[in-house]
Amino acid sequence: MRIVALETSTDWCSVALWSQGEIAALEQRAGHRHAELALPMLGQVLAQCGTHAGALDAVAFGAGPGSFTGLRIACGIAQGLALSRDLPLLGVSTLEAIAEESGAARVVACLDARMGEVYYACFERVDHAWHAAITPRCIPPAAAELPPGGGWIGCGSGFSAYPEQLARIVQRVLPGIHPSAIAVARLAAPRLERGEGVDAALATPLYLRDKVAMTTEERGA
Repeated sequence: MRIVALETSTDWCSVALWSQGEIAALEQRAGHRHAELALPMLGQVLAQCGTHAGALDAVAFGAGPGSFTGLRIACGIAQGLALSRDLPLLGVSTLEAIAEESGAARVVACLDARMGEVYYACFERVDHAWHAAITPRCIPPAAAELPPGGGWIGCGSGFSAYPEQLARIVQRVLPGIHPSAIAVARLAAPRLERGEGVDAALATPLYLRDKVAMTTEERGA
């Protein structure tokens, strides 16, 4: 089973190839260059592994939440790859990918959503799978709920953007953890085995918020 994964929801751009349980990947800080970098990086990973897009069994992408532009880039590339080859497509939560990337068992995943808000969710690993103790939402950091129990690790850029408001809900913080294509591929593989892939035309980003920017009046206030 070969799955290619793309993740462009944050400042980082990453691609990965899952092949029979082995993963090859490339990642770099992209700024606003995701559209420029993603396809060449994908071609490089496939070449390094001695394979090609025609040998893929599925495509996965970081579906969101995250940068609106980044999410559209990953979704668009994934749809193009899947549609042209009639492959199933899997959209993976970027917040769950943060939990997977962390290596911890209880994770508060939090990304800076700008405009005084964060994308926030809490995941606990049970029986080798992630379960949402608090489902993904877009909220002001002061409104973040305390997850049940203890031993929660805070991961993601939200903890860098709002350390004072969010430190109260976790035991320790790893703000540098971000969603990666490796994590997306790891999460997509068992889902594909369960037959959860969808037609590429049905794939959509998960924005959690419709508003892209503040108005002039809101910025002034």
